[in-house]
Amino acid sequence: MADLLFREDPYLKACEATVVAVNGNAVELDRTVFYPLGGGQAGDTGRIGPWRVLDTRKGASADSVLHLVEPDAKLAPGEKLEIGIDWERRHRLMRLHTALHLLGAVVKAPVTGGRIGDDKAHLDFDIEMEKLVKDEIEARLNHLVLGNHETRPRWITDAELDAHPELVRTMSVAPPRGEGRVRLLEIPGVDLQACGGTHVKNTAEIGRLAVARIRSEGKRNKRVTLTLS
Repeated sequence: MADLLFREDPYLKACEATVVAVNGNAVELDRTVFYPLGGGQAGDTGRIGPWRVLDTRKGASADSVLHLVEPDAKLAPGEKLEIGIDWERRHRLMRLHTALHLLGAVVKAPVTGGRIGDDKAHLDFDIEMEKLVKDEIEARLNHLVLGNHETRPRWITDAELDAHPELVRTMSVAPPRGEGRVRLLEIPGVDLQACGGTHVKNTAEIGRLAVARIRSEGKRNKRVTLTLS
């Protein structure tokens, strides 16, 4: 089990960590600031000591993170090193992830999928195409951005989540379980749902958003893609 520092402080860029295990190019640490691929959000990149971390994935347990390092990296269990994420990339992911919470609040329809990448993010909705009006969605999103809405992570038990299934908003992505509790992200008056990703503290930090495109991805999937202006 690793101490997942990004859960409590997504703005933490670096820390000292001890190598716990090395399996090929996958390195496990006793603590980490790296967010692993999950919930539609890309995994962090960065460095462990002098070695590049090319991607980050979830390990076998809920609190295990695999740091996928460059092929010639030489690391051994017991080593203590400074680790750090590529902050500018992470911050873009945080801004875009928070923006998708706003998009889900603007478009009132079931969410069938989503992804947050380096330069854009999208949600897929089960909705009629004619109900998705680009200029209207963009205007409402930027109104929420400028509203300076605080974001508040908090935890509930698995039993509480089972009693409130409406907190699971994305049909294709189940919230992370296995610890007896589930993390929520609340934007008071705007959105509340189960989410284990990283987010900015205030919607104003997102900056201006643009609806890059709206297109059909099948009978039940209408994709709205956002970019940062």
